[in-house]
Amino acid sequence: MLSTITSGAVYGIHSCLIQVEVDVSQGLPCFQIVGLPGSEVREARERVKVALKNMGVKLPPMCINVNLSPADLPKSGTMFDLPVAVGIMTALAKIPKEAVEGTLLLGELGLSGELKPVKGVLPIVREAARRGVRRCILPVRNAWEGALIQEVESIGMEDIHSTISFLMGEESENTGVCHGNPVNLETIMRQEDENKTLDFADISGQEGLKRAAEVAAAGFHHLLIIGPPGSGKTMLARRLPTILPPLSLEESLEVSTIYSISGLLQSASSLKTSRPFLNPHHTITGRALAGGGRVPAPGLISLAHRGVLFLDELPEFKRETLDILRQPLEDKKVQIARSSGNYIYPADFMLVGAMNPCPCGFYPDMGRCRCTPYEVRRYLGRISGPILDRMDICVEAVPMEFHDITCHTAGESSSDIRKRVMAAREKQKERFAGTGIQFNADMGTGEVEKYCRLGSREAQYMERMFVSMQLSARAYHRILKVARTIADLEGSGEIREIHLSEAVCYRGIDHKYW
Repeated sequence: MLSTITSGAVYGIHSCLIQVEVDVSQGLPCFQIVGLPGSEVREARERVKVALKNMGVKLPPMCINVNLSPADLPKSGTMFDLPVAVGIMTALAKIPKEAVEGTLLLGELGLSGELKPVKGVLPIVREAARRGVRRCILPVRNAWEGALIQEVESIGMEDIHSTISFLMGEESENTGVCHGNPVNLETIMRQEDENKTLDFADISGQEGLKRAAEVAAAGFHHLLIIGPPGSGKTMLARRLPTILPPLSLEESLEVSTIYSISGLLQSASSLKTSRPFLNPHHTITGRALAGGGRVPAPGLISLAHRGVLFLDELPEFKRETLDILRQPLEDKKVQIARSSGNYIYPADFMLVGAMNPCPCGFYPDMGRCRCTPYEVRRYLGRISGPILDRMDICVEAVPMEFHDITCHTAGESSSDIRKRVMAAREKQKERFAGTGIQFNADMGTGEVEKYCRLGSREAQYMERMFVSMQLSARAYHRILKVARTIADLEGSGEIREIHLSEAVCYRGIDHKYW
């Protein structure tokens, strides 16, 4: 007898519904799975047989064939255990076929029959809702994840026995069935806002640095901070997410999808409703940064999607590791090629780097710096020119004065700065409506020519700067994009010379050192 169960799989950040076709017939006893199964999928045979046995279901000595359709897509992971087990029970006529129609099943089976959580539930349930599925049976610890999709009923199960009882219509209070309640995203987001403890008011002095951070946040520009130890570089970078615009509902689900694929969503409270902030150690490998592996998984630059990737002590990172960022910074995505196919992960993040100007950290203060010119050049040379060229804003953190440290007057709060950032964000939202662009930093060459038009006086100024600073075409366009953000913060519809001069100052510091 033949049965078909709907399940799903994840490929990159996208998902696909998989039809688990099970045929049980007379013949030489066997149990085989076809349809490009990976090693974890092939091992499902043993988990399913033992789990059913321990739940009191004895499989007859018959030929069991399982096909995972479409058969030309590689299958990996343990999420097919539950659909295979239910498919066998349906093919044996122990579960009516009508009971599994319009139902998606996912879950890993333990040998005792327990249902264990799996990765990637959120994107699969989203795809199931788009394809008309209205009910999902999941491990109980994944039920809340399915409940994020309002169009689908999410039902959590503790074991295979409760699943079979539920499908047979024998649900009772003791069957281990948990109906996932719809998650109120607004409540979760409000709770996260209330729990924020970092604030720009904690930073004393460094007004120029805070201004650069405000401009970077308003336009989602990449930021490089150079300064001596203890000048507040890391302190400011950690507070950047508090002034960034909040994630929209669609962005929240997009970011949460990446974390779901990585198995980093443990509960509804871990849903990503605020922009991510990642701060990897300088010993990180290129694979951990960009993603990859035998079965490709997202790296840190994808986990930082729509948020901030902070690289502290930037020159201490391996040069080849930093150069991996070149393409993602331009394309906003990471493409990983494997024999099983190409996997694309989004990587639209804000890069923030912090570094000392020399090994001891005090250059160009020759009264304190003891580094030789060769040591300084070698240290700064660890940052390649193409990476520097992709930094929209380079700013210097000056040494702290005694008055700044002992002053008890609170600085401007994150909420006040965020209001100006949000006002500038609204202007960008109106400007780029229907274009797919969100921030000024996302503009391409065509958009820069359209939205960053200069008057004759401003054009002459930029011509002088282009020649004197020996700018590249990329650096020139980045100055215009930063100037557009500064004008938005000032409420100006036109880019003035004062906006351009501030944007040029944010590019001048790299010439001071490099």
